[in-house]
Amino acid sequence: MRIGLLIEGGYPYAAAEAGLWCDRLVRGLPQHEFELYALSRSAEQEERGRVPLPRHVTRVRTAPLWAPADDGRTHARRERRHFADGFRELVRGICGGGAATAGPESAEAFAAGLYGLADLARAHGGMYAALRSETAVRALEAGCRAPGAGRAVRAARVPDLLEFADGLERLLRPLSLDWYGDPGLGAVDVCHAAAGGVAALPGLLAKRFCGVPLLVTEYGVQLRAHYLDQGSDGPSGTGGGARPAVRALLAAFHVRLAGEIYARADLLTPGNAHARRWQERCGAPRERVRTVYPGMEADRFAAVGEDPGCGDPDTLVWVGRVEPAKDLIALLHAFAEIRRAAPRTRLRIFATAAAPGYLADCRSLAAQLFPDEAADARTVGENPVAFEEVGGPEAPSAADAYAAGRIVLLSSVIEGFPLTLAEAMLCGRATVSTDVGAVCEVIGGTGLVVPPRNPRALADACLALLGDTERAQRLGAAARARALELFTVEQNVEAFRESYLRLLAKGSSRGEGEVPFGLPAEARLPGHWTTPTWIAAGPDGPVEPAGVEGAAV
Repeated sequence: MRIGLLIEGGYPYAAAEAGLWCDRLVRGLPQHEFELYALSRSAEQEERGRVPLPRHVTRVRTAPLWAPADDGRTHARRERRHFADGFRELVRGICGGGAATAGPESAEAFAAGLYGLADLARAHGGMYAALRSETAVRALEAGCRAPGAGRAVRAARVPDLLEFADGLERLLRPLSLDWYGDPGLGAVDVCHAAAGGVAALPGLLAKRFCGVPLLVTEYGVQLRAHYLDQGSDGPSGTGGGARPAVRALLAAFHVRLAGEIYARADLLTPGNAHARRWQERCGAPRERVRTVYPGMEADRFAAVGEDPGCGDPDTLVWVGRVEPAKDLIALLHAFAEIRRAAPRTRLRIFATAAAPGYLADCRSLAAQLFPDEAADARTVGENPVAFEEVGGPEAPSAADAYAAGRIVLLSSVIEGFPLTLAEAMLCGRATVSTDVGAVCEVIGGTGLVVPPRNPRALADACLALLGDTERAQRLGAAARARALELFTVEQNVEAFRESYLRLLAKGSSRGEGEVPFGLPAEARLPGHWTTPTWIAAGPDGPVEPAGVEGAAV
């Protein structure tokens, strides 16, 4: 089988967890051929180079979303009319009602405009100039002033429209790519988008142009990520740092795009029930949704997980990216309560990455809450809270970080699928977590869960496990058994193998005017047909040897 894997900003460039699952998937299915179609987010990402690829990756196509994409083409009068009609429909779909109140008319207008622009871009190009033209800005202005437009959209001014047009051009850049022929996505058996949003847009077009089945995997829902990014600083097209009218327009675009992707995809594979609820709320048909949990390499944590006695019983461990969403401020206040009841307890915070300003705030708070302590007048004082790095001398790997204690904490106020929690479970650690995202689904009763932003509840749960080591060990053993059953690379790869076969068995959508059963059944079999060695090549092509009749090539 030939699979077109669609990625945005990750594999084959990234070596982090976001890209590792794609690498594990590709390496876990060596019997299939993979073609990679990657949208890169920055020049720095491309300069870092690619990760080594296995031999059954037969093609790698890349396109930058960060650089100007002017193809130098301009439209003639007929094409300009075509663009104006399609763009007006797209804008009507974006501006028709608020981002959260998209009706069927807005969705139909958005789809009609999107595919109309895609047809134009495929035939004539020129989208870079057209989307930045006066025609586009006037159409945006008319859409924002039209009856039924949202209040935030109606407040848009010319600078807002220009900023949105710039972001929209980047978001619609996949329409102008030359990926949809043969060779290309038109020749693959299945398109697999490793994320929703812009990453799935090439698959949506390949399905429309060539009838290729589309599978969309979302371990983090792109629409949710866009909403979370709106309050942060970010480039055009993300919504971060933009003015209210621009944020409203971008939010409406992402809502409509998500709805179109969920409606057209042949199969959706969210990484957890939390992501699944987002998809179904945005219109995903329930019968086409199948939860596939992320897969992690259990061998990396086997040594720690099979040794229940390792780790300091008086040490609490936190692992992850140090950022406001992880709410380490509440964790430090909870630890202050723990220290009053259990003075020997220590907290070790292992950072996989950090927002520098927030890390400095956490260090400052820890210094205020816990002055350096010393056993006597001759001993150097030591703070009970330690800030360390995964990959540093104290914790060369994540497994070493989890092995530092027997209880692992998660204090987040925002979370999707908590990967660090699943890793802690593979290490056989008891866990205390806040009830956010997919936390309850992941631990499944093998750890303690408390409300977010509640330091007192977090402290009480930690003290309950610190005072009952046998209970902590039982929970850790149950957590490891659950993780080995649900969150391994093997189960993840097997789930996608079955999904590919299911889509292949359904076959491609037949194009308009195509004759039913015009292709033989073997044309849909995975792999490639090759000329048998017993066929000799003559001057006019293959020649069957004497005595062979009706030989099939």
